[in-house]
Amino acid sequence: MRIDVTGRHFEITPAILERAEKKCAKLPKYYDGVQHIEVVVEQIPHDKFAVELRVDVEKHETFAAGEKGDDLYLAIDSAVDKMVRQLTDFKEKLKNT
Repeated sequence: MRIDVTGRHFEITPAILERAEKKCAKLPKYYDGVQHIEVVVEQIPHDKFAVELRVDVEKHETFAAGEKGDDLYLAIDSAVDKMVRQLTDFKEKLKNT
């Protein structure tokens, strides 16, 4: 599994990279078919941040989750939480069919 963290109009610091990789590394625990994770961090006007999380999995289209906020670390956490929910729901759906 590969995790890519990129920044738009924003430089990714080692601390941000570590936080994003640490949070995203837990996603395969919720669904084994995770192949690639892409995190895009964007700084938008008025000191706000947008985080977009794309997860490529087996047997499904790419999952996407996003979050905006004043605190970049909380936005990363919230986007990962949304992705956990999507992966958990998809895994349950596969079990029930």
